[in-house]
Amino acid sequence: MKKKIAIIGTVGIPAKYGGFETLTEYLTKFTSEKFEITVFCSLKSSSERIEKYNGVNLEYINLKANGIQSIPYDIISILRSLKIADTLLILGVSGCVILPLVKLFCNKKIIVNIDGLEWKRDKWGWAAKWFLKFSEKQAVKFADIIVCDNKVIQSYVNDEYSVTSQLIAYGADHVTKEVLSEELKIEFPFLQSKYAFKVCRIEPENNIHLILDAFREFKKLNIVLIGNWSNSSYGKSLKEEYDNIDNIYLFDPIYDQKKLNKLRSNCYIYIHGHSAGGTNPSLVEAMYLELPIIAFGINYNKETTNNKSLYFDNKFELIQILSTINEAELNEMAKEMKKLANSKYTWELVSKKYSELF
Repeated sequence: MKKKIAIIGTVGIPAKYGGFETLTEYLTKFTSEKFEITVFCSLKSSSERIEKYNGVNLEYINLKANGIQSIPYDIISILRSLKIADTLLILGVSGCVILPLVKLFCNKKIIVNIDGLEWKRDKWGWAAKWFLKFSEKQAVKFADIIVCDNKVIQSYVNDEYSVTSQLIAYGADHVTKEVLSEELKIEFPFLQSKYAFKVCRIEPENNIHLILDAFREFKKLNIVLIGNWSNSSYGKSLKEEYDNIDNIYLFDPIYDQKKLNKLRSNCYIYIHGHSAGGTNPSLVEAMYLELPIIAFGINYNKETTNNKSLYFDNKFELIQILSTINEAELNEMAKEMKKLANSKYTWELVSKKYSELF
């Protein structure tokens, strides 16, 4: 008889949102024959309600999976999963405040991927930061297994809570290099010349302002940045300030994966500005696409790239790197990134590690 697994904490699958959704998509793809899996999905974010995907069951909660609603969304998912699953895989800590109560009444195996120290993100106020830190503490204390996606996060968990955790990163081999079509070159004129590229959520900790400010001064290279500009005052103000600068191209999210990969996989340089989180999905995807990477010099990014990328901590360092890089250096770095991604960041490897935990 198959073990029953519930996956909690994502918007749902098919994946359209972020890293945990992509993880869930490929984890279910590789493990659905071994386990009976149920994935909890947000009805608020689903264009259609489908009952099965990748051979697993989909259960819907009529709340958003992100923001303040993520707390009741995750708690309700956890409580409903107790009736249908032997093992709970909880992605993120928002709903983990309920775990002390859950552990009083049942002996289900609980696995929590604590994500990237969500309480440190600049976008949260003091109350949200306090709550997320408290939730993290409950997760570490009451879960049977803690999963970290980066050695830096793993060291933090060990030092902060004296708890041994499992290290499982993300996969990136779902992305493919694409050849540019003539139609796309007409649609996006910047493809006629070299360009830097970045795709991310438009949030302060991703250092969008720093990157745009650097490229406003460094006119020799175009920058293409794709993100959710209209979702916050931060994004709206940046769009207004930088949208009309000649070498800066700002686009709303592109959900057509093939089109996105064409734009991303043909860039001259990939810029990664994230300063929070662990192993970031967009970074390992860029590595798998064999792109030369200039990353913000936070320890998470250095760990993910094995210190073989180029790093900046401010606008001036980024401009200096852009001014001095050469083709040979970029080509060598791209090969190193691909080699590292092939050895560490594949979905088969990630799924095997989760299967062993289940």
